[in-house]
Amino acid sequence: MIKLFITATDTDAGKTYVAQSLITALVVQQLTVAVYKPISAGCDKVEMQQGFQLVNEDALLLANASNCQQSLANVNPIAFEEPIAPHIAAQKHNKVIDLAFLDEHYQSITNNHCDVVITEGAGGWRLPLGNGQFLSQFVQSSKQDVILVVNMKLGCLNHAILTYQAIVSDGLTCVGWVANCLDNMPYLEENIAELSQFFPMPLLAQLDKQTDIQKAAAKFNLQPLLAHL
Repeated sequence: MIKLFITATDTDAGKTYVAQSLITALVVQQLTVAVYKPISAGCDKVEMQQGFQLVNEDALLLANASNCQQSLANVNPIAFEEPIAPHIAAQKHNKVIDLAFLDEHYQSITNNHCDVVITEGAGGWRLPLGNGQFLSQFVQSSKQDVILVVNMKLGCLNHAILTYQAIVSDGLTCVGWVANCLDNMPYLEENIAELSQFFPMPLLAQLDKQTDIQKAAAKFNLQPLLAHL
């Protein structure tokens, strides 16, 4: 089983877009893919048969792209309505985000024996959970490999290199990175070349503002990931 955690240089860097595209690419290869969005903030309150449920759009996109028939609650167990830092949202609701719970829930997903489990983080690598804990500690304890999404914009070189160094210092392997080109960055190719020279892991995809997920999925080089199967 391949266990991948998708992180990024900052918030709104396109983690969900990258995850959705990667999941689609893997499903095309006839692999079974389960997904996990452990924590989300910024949810809609939706009325369902069993009552109101907080629905995070990113988690829903991941669930719809995957093929392991997971419920939304299974994909995204911790959800907050307010679009704020999760640990602050938890404080507002007198809740504690527990690392042990994240691990236990993740274990229940990996027990499904899918080929790949893709987890999407929230914010950047050092997302605070409260009480001096970080989401990166969950990635460490669950021994996931990491894919780094770089939001290609002015300042991204510093953000990308610092994030990569933090991942490595945490004892984890970064198996690939994605250049997500959301803006019209001057000297884009030169910046991608600079990061490619610094990073030892391969560039898995260079994506742009593509609304067709199938076309975005087709841009992925899956070979470095499939080698771990």
